[in-house]
Amino acid sequence: MSLHTTKIAPSPMAFVPFVSVDHMMQLVHRIGVRPMLRGLAEYIEEDFKRWALFDKVPRVASHSQAGVIELMPTSDGEVYGFKYVNGHPANTKGGLQTVTAFGLLSNVATGYPALLSEMTLLTALRTAATSAMVARALAPETDTMAVIGNGAQSEFQSLAMAELCGIKKLRLYDIDRAASEKLARNLSETGLEVTICAAPEEAVEGAGILTTCTADKQYATILTDNMVGAGVHVNAIGGDCPGKTELHPDILERGDVFVEYTPQTRIEGEIQQKADDFPVTEMWEVLAGARPGRTSARQITIFDGVGFAVEDFSALRYVRDQLEGTGLGLPLDMLADPDDPRDLFGMLMRAKA
Repeated sequence: MSLHTTKIAPSPMAFVPFVSVDHMMQLVHRIGVRPMLRGLAEYIEEDFKRWALFDKVPRVASHSQAGVIELMPTSDGEVYGFKYVNGHPANTKGGLQTVTAFGLLSNVATGYPALLSEMTLLTALRTAATSAMVARALAPETDTMAVIGNGAQSEFQSLAMAELCGIKKLRLYDIDRAASEKLARNLSETGLEVTICAAPEEAVEGAGILTTCTADKQYATILTDNMVGAGVHVNAIGGDCPGKTELHPDILERGDVFVEYTPQTRIEGEIQQKADDFPVTEMWEVLAGARPGRTSARQITIFDGVGFAVEDFSALRYVRDQLEGTGLGLPLDMLADPDDPRDLFGMLMRAKA
């Protein structure tokens, strides 16, 4: 199937396929984690290359002291998609996920939903696939990555960078050593060489890619200016809402900053620390060949990644295309389907016991 094929034929059925967490896990294992990360990256890159077709708005966010709840909509004119997602850093103290999500695709021609899916797992996969897609375009040739912040996203980031960028060695740091031990344990049979470090300064030694992925909702300095040497690629994905950052602002001055959708990143990303005219490059421009990415061996490239709706659209589209013939996807009775579209009330009365 062409990656550009997004049209959904109107269905005569009143059922919408739902991909549960269990079915998503089964789908990932059918495909394989690393092949799925590669497949997601291909779909995301294809959609970035047709960027002009998409409706684009910063996500709609409802902030509280505890966290944020967001809606992320987009459409390419044929298919509409949205994701519901939260971010609540303190949830782990109660044994809950910091991020949960679900998403939907629907047919623009009819407005009928065509797919409903869990997106807690899928968001972790698509976030990692996006990071690796960007690093493949911007990072120097390297086999070593530092991973600072070893929470729920870290395994996905590590495997995506291994699959798409050839990373073989990981240098880990987290303020909670148990998190680093968890990551090392989960990657123990992947063939990756893993070193747990005692400090972030130690973790960045010899690494060509520096990934920061922390959860606390605060202005933080995970990477200081002296920790970022010439020629590295910084994959900064933890700062994703107002008041939450990971990089010292001086790092942004020394490097070239690449973003997904500038209006959203100025609100939520590392560049919220900078003036509104601080120069950035959108990744679709690089992937489409309209603007350069890495231009020299000593250049510092920075991906200020906050996540954007087109990536979720791509991920849902990928899942929809992989479901065919698997038997996965529960049919949900979500759509009223009267014999006469004008007689919704009659349908209700005929259902009376």
